[in-house]
Amino acid sequence: MTETDIITIADKANIIVNGYAFTERENGFISILNLYHPDCAMVVNKAGEIIETNMDPIEQQIVLDLCKKNLQFLETSYA
Repeated sequence: MTETDIITIADKANIIVNGYAFTERENGFISILNLYHPDCAMVVNKAGEIIETNMDPIEQQIVLDLCKKNLQFLETSYA
């Protein structure tokens, strides 16, 4: 992934929290990318349940906590 790709993802993100870009997808899932380590990504549903990830268990828990604390702001961005 190039630096330009990362910038594009960050620009399209609904919110960025602690270096993680949260982007809502058309299917209702949320893609989460670690902008500092773009090889680490996660996809969750609206309930904050992991659909797919390649993050280690510690990072998964950190990201899930961020997701649950900030999901309301992602939803209000479409209100």
